[in-house]
Amino acid sequence: MYFLGIDFGTTGARACVIDAQGAVVVEDKRDFGALEDYERAGVWHEALWDLVAALPAVVRSALADIALDGTSGTVLACDEELSPRHPPLLYDDGRAAEEAALIAKTATADHAAAAPTSGLAKILWLKKRLGLTGARLYLNQADWLAGMLSGRVGMTDYHNALKMGFDLEDLRWPAWVDYLADVDYLPVPLAPGTRLATVSRPRARYLGVNPGCMVHAGTTDSIAAFLASGMQRSGDAVTSLGSTLVLKLLSDVRVESGAHGVYSHWFGGRWLAGGASNAGGAVLRQFFDDRQLAALSAEIDATAASPLDYMPLPRPGERFPVNDPALAPRLAPRPRDDSAFLHGLLESLARVEARGYGLLAELGATPPARIQTAGGGARNPAWTGIRARLLNVPVTPAVHTEAAYGAARLALEGTRCFAPAP
Repeated sequence: MYFLGIDFGTTGARACVIDAQGAVVVEDKRDFGALEDYERAGVWHEALWDLVAALPAVVRSALADIALDGTSGTVLACDEELSPRHPPLLYDDGRAAEEAALIAKTATADHAAAAPTSGLAKILWLKKRLGLTGARLYLNQADWLAGMLSGRVGMTDYHNALKMGFDLEDLRWPAWVDYLADVDYLPVPLAPGTRLATVSRPRARYLGVNPGCMVHAGTTDSIAAFLASGMQRSGDAVTSLGSTLVLKLLSDVRVESGAHGVYSHWFGGRWLAGGASNAGGAVLRQFFDDRQLAALSAEIDATAASPLDYMPLPRPGERFPVNDPALAPRLAPRPRDDSAFLHGLLESLARVEARGYGLLAELGATPPARIQTAGGGARNPAWTGIRARLLNVPVTPAVHTEAAYGAARLALEGTRCFAPAP
């Protein structure tokens, strides 16, 4: 029997099939390329079918379970047949400022849904500004894709539901969310990994998939990356070094701070605390390509501190550890020596990470005891050395760095993924 995880991001999708022992059997990916807004849902749909159909026939016929992750805060308005009535609003779409202010007034300013990029703010914007006809469902990206496979519509998971206003203490939609959203029905929230339904019969026949294959409630991309690491003890942390810098710390205590972009996700009997900075690999790409990054990084002495102090943002605006949409990048002065410039950028990014983990501990989270690294930045030894020096805890690359592997683990283990280590 095999278990499939599919990770959907903004720029591409990845599939990973594992066996019952967790060994990787097949991996595949599809890049989306540059997309117009109106193309996104169709491309996602096509990529989903293509990734499943491209698996070897012997794997498809023995698939037992599937789980998907999607970008947190990416929302689709659709009808009961899951046909979108408007292009998806992506995770970083901040047009719903007025709606976010209303949420903050109704709930609290610190609430995870009280941001212009939240799922709930997007729902309110879609309803108020577009006057959509036939839009009865408002779903996160992972919800929509799972519904495409199973034919069971209107379900979500606790992780994706957080930014829609879901109450993680009582595990229900608060009355104020129901009042503000005022939709036919909010998606039914379930624990990530919960069995939803088998792949619908027409889709199973079309894709050549085992008709008994079960689709599970999914998760977000960053939590799937944490699951991929296999970290299970309080104080375990994963930093995802991609276009942005995402921190996840397994904590015995729930911590929240809207002023700092900090929130905690349900993780069984504990909490996965963290935040996402706009700083990250995207700023490096503004100056260097892969070849240059590798060559210049080899010239850096990671044991020596850089005197340069940058605010390494690709554009104005920061989410964590300071939540300031107007914060300006600071990328000067630039030395003539490109390796010195890169050293300053990497050190400044590491300072953002160190401030982030320091802030989580100050707010009451379990302090980080060890950190694994996922994403493309994990392959840069100079960056790893700089980070270990500033973080003062063991820093190692994750054995499995792809979120798709974490989604496959969710398919294999279901809700057992969130049980504490023995």
